Amino acid sequence: MRYFTTGILTFGMFCSAVSAATATTLIYGEAGPNRGVRAEATQWFVDQVADKTNGDVTIDVNWGGALFSEKVAVQSIRDGVADMGSVIGVYFPQDMVAYGLADLPIPNPDPWVGMRATDKLMRENEQIRENLANQNLVYVGTYTTSAVQVGCKGATIESLDDVKGLKIRGVGAYGKVFHDLGATPVDMSVYEAFQGLDTGLIDCTQTYPYLVEALKFDEVFDSYTELDFGQIGALGIMMNKDSFDALTPEQQTAIMTAGEGLADEFARILTDANARSVKILEDQGTPVLKISDEDRARLAEGGKKYVGEWIERANAAGLDGQGLVDEYTALIVEYTKQRDEQGYPWAPKAN
Repeated sequence: MRYFTTGILTFGMFCSAVSAATATTLIYGEAGPNRGVRAEATQWFVDQVADKTNGDVTIDVNWGGALFSEKVAVQSIRDGVADMGSVIGVYFPQDMVAYGLADLPIPNPDPWVGMRATDKLMRENEQIRENLANQNLVYVGTYTTSAVQVGCKGATIESLDDVKGLKIRGVGAYGKVFHDLGATPVDMSVYEAFQGLDTGLIDCTQTYPYLVEALKFDEVFDSYTELDFGQIGALGIMMNKDSFDALTPEQQTAIMTAGEGLADEFARILTDANARSVKILEDQGTPVLKISDEDRARLAEGGKKYVGEWIERANAAGLDGQGLVDEYTALIVEYTKQRDEQGYPWAPKAN
């Protein structure tokens, strides 16, 4: 009996050693802090991968730029500084030219629709997959800022004519359109915008609803205007292709399935956060304004030339720029229709 027991213990120790030997830990680089809506969604993704692989694959997230800053994320992931990490496409206009399509001022204010359209394009379009593979990268999943809005201190934007003469922090094509409308563009990060508004360095900032709560913009905004002017959607998870290829097919499937589910989960989190932020402004009496449909059409028209510029850059990178824009626009229509007919995936279904 003693020998039998010893044999069981030895076998158990052997199995544990084998299990430990086959377990994989992936290093994830994240420039942002371990708090807020995106951090919550990232942790959900990490937990999903662990669950779907029965703990065989774990992801060690290095928060707050511990491994690399947001401005060198692509090079760092490509070179293996981390196995995977978050990438903000606007910092890499050439490397992430395909992903940059999600940053264009193409009308669509719905976070879920935008992420679903972006995710399907990035995941399934062969020319995009090849473009990333040539950079030793694999697309995993996407986030979004949700719709581009604007908040001001000491100013109010009720129509696009009110933009003229204002100092506005803007990003990408959206900042260029503000400039075309007569605003003075100011280059600063959204994290510097609170101080910029408080000191008068800027009059207004391009923003996104959930940031009111996250960055306490309610303390400096005198007005908030809903433009519903596209999204910054080139924000997501990329993986080093060598690291991805080293995984088993089952592990690869688990990562990609969790990445695909990220669009639904983050949209759920973001929708709640956006509603809370707008309510904070309304409850304290800050005017929450909407521009007219005519002005929204003017914004869309003003953004067309920047869509055209992106098409030229995409073509120069060996992509079919116009074809990708057409496919992305069609996907927005497809997922808008799906939302209208079926509701959001997380919404209770009627009996």
